[in-house]
Amino acid sequence: MIFRFSFCLFFLFLISPVNFSQENIKTYLEGANITSIQDNAGDIWIATYGQGIYKYSKKEDTWENYSTKEGNLSNDLFFNIAASKNYIWAGAAEGLYILNKKLNKWVNKKFAMGGEMGNWIRSLCYDSTQNVLWIGRFKNLTRLDVRQQKYTDYNKTVNGDSKTNNFTTISLDGDSLIWFGTEGGVHKYYKKRNINSTIAWDFYNNKNGEFLEQGSFVSISDLLFDNKYIWFGTDEFITKEQPDFNLGGIYIYDRNKHWVRISKKDGLPANGIYCIARTGNTIWASVYQFSKNDRTEYGHGLVLINRITGQIEPINLENDKIKTATILSMLFDGVDFWIGTDSGLFRIQIDNPLAHWSGRKQSLNIEKPIKRKRK
Repeated sequence: MIFRFSFCLFFLFLISPVNFSQENIKTYLEGANITSIQDNAGDIWIATYGQGIYKYSKKEDTWENYSTKEGNLSNDLFFNIAASKNYIWAGAAEGLYILNKKLNKWVNKKFAMGGEMGNWIRSLCYDSTQNVLWIGRFKNLTRLDVRQQKYTDYNKTVNGDSKTNNFTTISLDGDSLIWFGTEGGVHKYYKKRNINSTIAWDFYNNKNGEFLEQGSFVSISDLLFDNKYIWFGTDEFITKEQPDFNLGGIYIYDRNKHWVRISKKDGLPANGIYCIARTGNTIWASVYQFSKNDRTEYGHGLVLINRITGQIEPINLENDKIKTATILSMLFDGVDFWIGTDSGLFRIQIDNPLAHWSGRKQSLNIEKPIKRKRK
C-alpha cells in the first residue's frame, strides 16, 4: 500500500507582479559573483567566487576586502561563509578558511578524510547555543567544537548511496534539531542525543511517501522552517536520458507525514530552486530552469509565496541586472533584504507591510491520508 498525501491549497499565479521601486534598491560590488551572505553583530559578511571575502559595516557604511589582490588572503574563490563572535569561516574547494577576528589573520584548514573532494566545503552552519560549527563537505560531515578547536568527521552514507554523504546545505531548526541536506535526501539530527547513536539521526529521501516519492533522487538546495512546516528547496537536474533524475520544486512538510510540492504547474517560473528566505509570512524563492539540451542552468528570477495562503506572486524589481542575474544567496537582516547574484550585491529596503504580509487569515488545512492500492 502506498500513502499519497495532499494539502487543501490553491496556488494562484497573479498577472500583476509585486513591484519594488528602483529608489529602494542599492547596488554594491557590481560585477562580483556573490555566493553567500551572513549577518554578524551589525556587519554583513559576503563570500564571492572571484573577489575573496567582503565585510560591510552597516553602522559605518564602510567596506573591507580580504583577497589575493589585497594581499591578506591566499584564495579568492569561496562558496559559503559563517560567523561567530570571534571567528569567520569561509568554504572553498581547497578546504576551510578561518579568520581570527582578534588577529585579523586567515589560516587554511585541510581535511584528510574524504580525499581531494573531501576538501570541497559546500555548506557551513554555526550553532551559537553549543559553540559548534558544522561543515558540510562534498564527502563527509565535520563538527568543529570551537572552544576546544576539535574537528570530528562523520561519514553519513545511507544504504550505500554516496549521494547521501554529499552535503549541500545545513540549517538549525529551533533549539533541538539540525537538518543536513544532501544530493540524496536530508538527515535530521537530534542535538540532545548522543551523536554516535542511531536514535540521534533520521533520514528522509523519496521513499516511503517522503517527498511524494517523486523523481529518481531528491537533492536539497536550501531549508527553511516555521512553527508548523519545513520548506525544502530542491535542485532540478533532468536530461533526455534521465528525465526524472532531480525534478526540483519546493516541498512543504508538516513534520508528521504530509507533503506537498510547489512546482511550475502551480505558478513557479521554473522548477529549480537556488535558495529560499523568509520575511514574516512571505517566502522568497530564487528559481532556475535546467536545460536538457545544453545541461545549463538559467536563472528565472524571484517569486514571493504567502506561507499562509500559498499564493504565489512574481517580483518586478525594476532592475535589469537583477532580472537577468543568477541569484545564489539571500538574507533578511531584520531591516533590509540582501540579494546576492552572479553580477553583484543588491540591498532592498523592506517596509513593514511586506515583511509581515500574511494575506487572508487562513490556515493550511491538511487532508487525511488516503490509502491506495499499488497497481
